[in-house]
Amino acid sequence: MEVILFFTGLIVALIGTLAGSGGLIGMPVMLLLGLPIHTAIATAKFSNIISSFSSFIYLVRDRKITWKESLPILPIALAGGLSGAFLSDKISPSLLEWMAFFFLLLALALSLLKGFQPKERKKTHYRVYGLLYFISTYDGLFGPGQATMLMYTHLFHGLSYIKSMALTRFQTFVSCLGAFTVYFQNGHVEWGAAVPFALGALLGAQLAVRLASRLSMKYLKILLNILTFILILQLGKNLFF
Repeated sequence: MEVILFFTGLIVALIGTLAGSGGLIGMPVMLLLGLPIHTAIATAKFSNIISSFSSFIYLVRDRKITWKESLPILPIALAGGLSGAFLSDKISPSLLEWMAFFFLLLALALSLLKGFQPKERKKTHYRVYGLLYFISTYDGLFGPGQATMLMYTHLFHGLSYIKSMALTRFQTFVSCLGAFTVYFQNGHVEWGAAVPFALGALLGAQLAVRLASRLSMKYLKILLNILTFILILQLGKNLFF
């Protein structure tokens, strides 16, 4: 089982770092292996802490992003991750799945109709923070599709693909760190699953950030749209059937 978890973590982080939606692969595999749902979520959070921070640090050192640009997201991501984890036993994930479904559907439609127009911004508009908080809450509660939603949020707000990826990695790290502390305290962590999954994710994330700087925006946008379409189909199947 450990070998399967390692390679699953690698693939999840590779795809998730480039375009999000890695949870589409990781969550079903862990459930098929017999992990309880809360343990699977906790395992995903732990691996995201490791892989997201390592890929973010790489992008900081490569001067794709600065700490100053990232820190305003920290309290929002932490509050969202904690909120989602605390709500995990009180609110059905299907409620947020519906919201994620319509958000991704709208984002995909706008992407196909308008495309992205990257332009460097000087500051984040405060109206975006509410959306970032919702996404981090969804991440703490469940998670699949969270990184894709963050990518769209930053891209439509005018950031470049690489900078959007960097901020997504940072927010994922913080929200997962907050959520994992709650899952850990509630006894949902199984280290025999969490460690091999996280090691694979660490390798996958490092491969992804190195690939991203070598791929054109055209191909990255195609990958993002394809994975978003698959995610919409998956969420739709769960919600309607």
